[in-house]
Amino acid sequence: MATDTLKSTTGAGGATAVRRLLLENGALTALIVLVIAMSALSGDFLTTDNLLNVGVQAAVTAVLAFGVTFVIVSAGIDLSVGSVAALSATVLAWTATSHGVPVVVAVLLAVVTGVAAGLVNGFLIAYGKLPPFIATLAMLSVARGLSLVISGGSPIPFPGSVSHLGDTLGGWLPVPVLVMIVMGLIAALVLGRTYIGRSMYAIGGNEEAARLSGLRVKKQKLAIYALSGVFAAVAGVVLASRLSSAQPQAADGYELDAIAAVVIGGASLAGGTGKASGTLIGALILAVLRNGLNLLNVSAFWQQVVIGVVIALAVLFDTLRRKAGAAPAAAGASPGGRGRQAGTYALAAVVTVAIVGATSFLHNGSSSSTNPKMGLSLSTLNNPFFVQIRAGAQAEAKKLGVDLTVTDAQNDASQQANQLQNFTSSRLGAIIVNPVDSDAAGNSVKAAGKAGIPVVAVDRGVNKATVDTLVASDNVAGGELAAKTVAEKLGGKGRIVILQGQAGTSAARERAAGFARGLKSYPGIQVLAQQPADFDRTKGLDVMSNLLQAHPDVQGVIAANDEMALGAIKALGAKAGRSVQVVGFDGTPDGLKAVEGGTLYASVAQQPSQLGRIAVDNALKAVQGKKVGAAVKVPVKVVTKQNVAGFTG
Repeated sequence: MATDTLKSTTGAGGATAVRRLLLENGALTALIVLVIAMSALSGDFLTTDNLLNVGVQAAVTAVLAFGVTFVIVSAGIDLSVGSVAALSATVLAWTATSHGVPVVVAVLLAVVTGVAAGLVNGFLIAYGKLPPFIATLAMLSVARGLSLVISGGSPIPFPGSVSHLGDTLGGWLPVPVLVMIVMGLIAALVLGRTYIGRSMYAIGGNEEAARLSGLRVKKQKLAIYALSGVFAAVAGVVLASRLSSAQPQAADGYELDAIAAVVIGGASLAGGTGKASGTLIGALILAVLRNGLNLLNVSAFWQQVVIGVVIALAVLFDTLRRKAGAAPAAAGASPGGRGRQAGTYALAAVVTVAIVGATSFLHNGSSSSTNPKMGLSLSTLNNPFFVQIRAGAQAEAKKLGVDLTVTDAQNDASQQANQLQNFTSSRLGAIIVNPVDSDAAGNSVKAAGKAGIPVVAVDRGVNKATVDTLVASDNVAGGELAAKTVAEKLGGKGRIVILQGQAGTSAARERAAGFARGLKSYPGIQVLAQQPADFDRTKGLDVMSNLLQAHPDVQGVIAANDEMALGAIKALGAKAGRSVQVVGFDGTPDGLKAVEGGTLYASVAQQPSQLGRIAVDNALKAVQGKKVGAAVKVPVKVVTKQNVAGFTG
């Protein structure tokens, strides 16, 4: 009887130990499950190139998250890290290229920029008594605005010596991964071995108790937010080096990914718990999710849903862990605890390798499709023009028997770089890219070229890299037509404003050049203002509303696409089509409806579905070794109310 009781107790103890192990290492368990699942679902996931891609794609988020870990452990929040990263990179590029500052000094200035932003945050929180959410939200706006002011809204080429941070060592080991590891070790050292690290846990656990025990809480908060700024600056430099340019809009929204990585990694938003290794695991989980979902051709919209669910489950798990009494992830653990943790990680690695090795047999020798495979990365699907490109590409792919994977970069150059890397590591037959930014896509296109994969650019060109062909409308000629159309409608005299496209894209530059060239023939046309609205309808509405305050006497508007034109029409109200003539560009369905209704005078119509169709056709020719032209120009046409009924697109 006693023996039975002992066995029962021992069994219960073993179950409890396993339960505690899972509770205390929930993020690691989730990462293992994800890796196994992705390996089973996609034969392209478990390759050396793709696993290195995952590391590169996690690097920027991880470095940002390490800095955010300091803040969250101390029961704070930092919403400004993405904007501070962009500002630091912009300062580096601006000082090094525009002002001839030595690169080493420029890098130091970038780090100082991060420190300064962090100190301002810390001062507002510690001495100004502002809630961390408000103080860092203000810095988010200030830093992003300064980045745009310094750069003039356009990307700045990165110095070549710094761009090597985006390269590989020995031709295979990515430098961003090394930077991530180094910064992770520094974060772990700060949290576990320094006075300020212990202060973070003390402040996060009970700020008042920490103050009464003699801790200088205000000064410690200054240091904590300054550290977050340093890590944000490093992340910005790494990101810009990958893109070979400092993008003023880079890292937009990355603060949310960084916070998510920290929370998924086991830290509590209530403060007092968190560790660098957990944050790294959280960043890897996000990277594996995005990489795997890309490989599985899951819509970018659904990817956001999945990641949101993962974050919610992570917070729920943290609540359950606390109720179950699992040990918090804090610094200063005993040597035995650290040894136990190292053993856990080693065991997890062995189990993962064993199971993944077994699942790899699912893909050995299996090729379910003999059809050519291609990838299409679009800058955004939040624009009817690019939706039509996708539709044309998919229709042609189906006709030609091509397996086409379509991804949405959501106007994020870094996300598009990740997608192109995934395409390259998957060894697709060809890649079609519609660049978010013509400069930023260069490195990824070069990598595809080195792998022997043909690349076709559509609608926008790629700078500093060679593509097999560019399929695009003649944007310069289209811009001239737009200028001529509005000028003639106004009788050669009048006051107009121009809504420009997204800075850095070849389409925006070429259309702007066409506008300028066309208006030279009409000296009576006065351009009151030129402002970017980023090809976005909402921004077109906002920018036009603002311009009307300064120029209520405007008589004409030229917009670099129909979406901005439709936004301008909304701002103009009853004036549109009457006292103010608006000309758009693209010939989208909504734009053509506005032309038919008379609010949009004309649209310089492209044929986006034709762009997609021709891009797939040329990509297949390149795969088959057939000769393709360096450029394929699709003609444009001015569509007005008189001929809109006969326009088929």
